[in-house]
Amino acid sequence: MSLLSLQSAFGLAVIVCAAWALSERKRAFSVTQVAVGIALQIAIALLLLKVPATRAALLALNGAVDALTEATRAGTGFVFGYLGGGPAPFEIRNPANAFVIGFQALPLVVVMSALSALLWHWRVLGWVTRGFAFLLQRSMGLGGAVGLASASTMFLGMAEAPLLIRPYLERLTRAELFIMMTVGLASVSGTVLVLYASVLEPVVPGALGQILVASLISLPAGITIARVMVPEETGFAGTGVAGEEPLVDYESSMDAVTRGTVDGLHLLLNILAMLVVMVALVALVNIILGAFPDVAGAPLTLQRMLGWAFSPLVWLMGVPASEMQTAGQLMGTKTILNEFIAYIDLAHLPQGTLSPRSALIMIYGLCGFANLGSVGILIGGLTALVPSRRSDIVTLGTRAIVSGTLATSMTGAVIGLIT
Repeated sequence: MSLLSLQSAFGLAVIVCAAWALSERKRAFSVTQVAVGIALQIAIALLLLKVPATRAALLALNGAVDALTEATRAGTGFVFGYLGGGPAPFEIRNPANAFVIGFQALPLVVVMSALSALLWHWRVLGWVTRGFAFLLQRSMGLGGAVGLASASTMFLGMAEAPLLIRPYLERLTRAELFIMMTVGLASVSGTVLVLYASVLEPVVPGALGQILVASLISLPAGITIARVMVPEETGFAGTGVAGEEPLVDYESSMDAVTRGTVDGLHLLLNILAMLVVMVALVALVNIILGAFPDVAGAPLTLQRMLGWAFSPLVWLMGVPASEMQTAGQLMGTKTILNEFIAYIDLAHLPQGTLSPRSALIMIYGLCGFANLGSVGILIGGLTALVPSRRSDIVTLGTRAIVSGTLATSMTGAVIGLIT
């Protein structure tokens, strides 16, 4: 084992210790639960990344990214012309500047939303979700309700997954509620997987497969961290579900496509607005900081400050000290703004800024919704579904951004351990 792998192993231990230090009941710490959670993460990573057959299958997913991107470009080119990737009516001297993210990249969200809704209507994703829920129940001892919600998060997203267990939200314990919130913030939804992969493909081959693996590893990571920070009462078996689990229902395939498109449009507009506002706010802060004297021979910026703050965390994942300032900036951007902006920044880094190993670790460490804006969305969505639990939801929401960040950091450390 290399020194950097040992660094990641040490980081795993420190991340667990940090979660324990923030625990509501430190004496309820379960070594067995933590050991099972970490073992499951390592097993998933080894199976999907080190076994030649599964690794080849993940690389083959590049074809899915290319196909979906090309199909989306056909639609955007037809609607928006050259702004959407269609033929330009003039000579383009700098092709890099011809890429308009709002018209060419982000519409993937709408296409994926419609496709996901169609797969739900055909019960494909329903069976896959129940399969994952069953595995989580057997391997980690989750109740049926929180197991189903956790498994569906990687397909539906943190705000939509609770809808599947709406009849059971009132009965969830405080610990189960926290697990559901942490897993939601520690993973990303299937709607944005292809979007992120399209941005990262030039940086890391097989980006879609890597992000998919990150979401899978983050399931046990989020459950493990949540159980350490908010332990369950001793002897509680978990909230179960009765009979057939409630699923998202559509009247027909066309209804699924229509409603999925509308939902995707709402998400697209939300992403567009957040990108405009967040990038503008960062620029404004940097303008203000520019009035201060230079620090260490360079102007003071928000990115540099975030790099200093998050450098220890990315070092624990396994990033070498020489690269932790840059990696820390990415982690800070993800937490303060969102993971999409962080992925764009990662893709635009000059070649050689991060080693291939560090870039891979950061792809996994950034793969989660744990940011300030998402916490607000999560709290608002859950309180609307179950108003009687508002106090628990608001209280746990402030802790969930910490647990979600620790969970994605644990995922990054697991990748650093085996790479």
